[in-house]
Amino acid sequence: MLIFAASCGVIREGQHPAPRPATPSSSPAAMTVSSERGAFADVQRQLHSAHSKWQGTPYRLGGNSRSGIDCSAFTQVVFSDFFDATLPRNTREQLQAGDGIRRQHIQPGDLVFFRTSRGVLHVGIAMENGEFLHASVSSGVMISNLSERYWSGRYLGARRVL
Repeated sequence: MLIFAASCGVIREGQHPAPRPATPSSSPAAMTVSSERGAFADVQRQLHSAHSKWQGTPYRLGGNSRSGIDCSAFTQVVFSDFFDATLPRNTREQLQAGDGIRRQHIQPGDLVFFRTSRGVLHVGIAMENGEFLHASVSSGVMISNLSERYWSGRYLGARRVL
């Protein structure tokens, strides 16, 4: 039961935690992003570095390591290690973090959310040109595109937390 409460995919209907903004952590190797978001090239570089480090890591519900990770743990780790920011552990709480943004205003570093089936959410991190980095159930950590039929039909929203 604890795995489901902490995991990426399964949500409970009617649960609405209070919004929690991303907050700085103390990771020395992480990049600090200004509230002006003027460092798009740096954000993109960090996301490509995260992809290189985690690419191919298999999806594992409730996982949070290189041996297996779920989508919300992946976004949490990337934000901590590469952006010196703290995110909540599960997708439902991440969906409440930061500020909601319209699809046409998505920028690299924004969280993108999908409803993959009834009661199941998925989260990734926006990159450039409609791409996003995520821990896919079928292929592990990878880059996909928001315009792909599967993802475009399941798009739920985006949040700016950096």
